[in-house]
Amino acid sequence: MLKKGIKLLLSRPRGFCAGVERAIETVEKALALWGAPIYVKHEIVHNRYVVDGLKAKGAVFIEDLDQVPIGARLIYSAHGVSPAVREQAKNRKLIEIDATCGLVTRVHSAVKRYAGLGYQIILIGHRNHVEVIGTHGEAPDVTTIVESLDDVESLTFAEDVKLFYITQTTLSLDDVKEITEALISKYPKIETLPSSSICYATTNRQMALREITDLTDLVLVVGDPQSSNSNRLREVASKREITSYLINDEYEIQSGWLNDVKIIGLTAGASTPESIVQRCIQKLMELGVTEVEDVVYTNEDVVFQLPKPIVTAFSGSVRTKGT
Repeated sequence: MLKKGIKLLLSRPRGFCAGVERAIETVEKALALWGAPIYVKHEIVHNRYVVDGLKAKGAVFIEDLDQVPIGARLIYSAHGVSPAVREQAKNRKLIEIDATCGLVTRVHSAVKRYAGLGYQIILIGHRNHVEVIGTHGEAPDVTTIVESLDDVESLTFAEDVKLFYITQTTLSLDDVKEITEALISKYPKIETLPSSSICYATTNRQMALREITDLTDLVLVVGDPQSSNSNRLREVASKREITSYLINDEYEIQSGWLNDVKIIGLTAGASTPESIVQRCIQKLMELGVTEVEDVVYTNEDVVFQLPKPIVTAFSGSVRTKGT
């Protein structure tokens, strides 16, 4: 039986951020300029639909640079890579195109700078996440990864050691607050950047979802299970004791979830295409949603320029065609 009279609150902003748009466009432009195959280190963003779509156009996603032919073009994903990867690419004479999000690059630069000043680095993040692996690689001998309050408790730095902390860009505001407060309590002289290293898009999506969570009986987050920021969005709801699910697409929505539900909240991770979100909305309407409302926390107008090799080559291509 279909559920009737359910209201759907659509959280905004949601879906693609500027860094994701830049990364995807980088691959698409590279394919248009130089043809397939174009090699990409790691998935360009963590979304199955995006990756499969680019694969169909000729992108080849790899983890081991030995899989890339000598002298071929290689795009670095939005998550960034370590200096060791860049050195390996140079040794293989690969043509590097860096689609690393500028906000991730900011974190890399800070780690390198403070390590050079003699600090021990505390990197808050998930140690197996590709972004953290790349950031840790900037100064592996002096960087300690912290994932939890227990990790903070286990730290044994002496009082006179210079400490600097920084975070993975896609973390939960809730988790980071707890961990940073514990760090500052344990090491009052610890330093960090003047502003948060959690990216604006992650912050905006989490704050936007907080605006509606307490009004809802159910929250759905559209995003890939590999996506850190999508998982953190689901946690925003679950930590407030609201039933929540992370779904790849409309096929994963179960009608039973809507039993006794009057208001649903819906958002999407920063690597989720809006077309998938719209399909989920349509599915929910088929299951009994009769009212849909956009709830806008803020509007985003951030744009990141494409990598220089793409801009230069594309400009040259346009001029050639016009002559």
